[in-house]
Formats: sequence, C-alpha cells, structure tokens
Amino acid sequence: MPDTQDTQAQDTQAQDTKQAQQSKFPRGLIIRLIAYLFVGHLFAFFVYLLFVLGAQNQ
Repeated sequence: MPDTQDTQAQDTQAQDTKQAQQSKFPRGLIIRLIAYLFVGHLFAFFVYLLFVLGAQNQ
C-alpha cells in the first residue's frame, strides 16, 4: 500500500509541475517584451525631444 500512496504523490507532483509550467510565460518572451517596451519608450522620448527642441527654435 505505501507504493500506491507514493505513486499518487508523484502523480500529484507531476500535475502541479505541469500546471505551473503551463501558466508561466516563456522566459524569452518576457525578455523580449521588456526590451521592446524599453526601446519603444526610448524612441517615443526621442521624438518628443525633437518636437520640444523644434518648437523652441521658432
């Protein structure tokens, strides 16, 4: 009977691990998302700076 309980515990642990892996985003996706957000905001700041500096020269 201990073998049955051990097998059930392993099955439960395997299911928990599988659910945890399915609910997480891939690590590469998170890194790309952060990089794109950073670069996008940097580009937006640059365009904003161009407009501000351009308005001062008029």
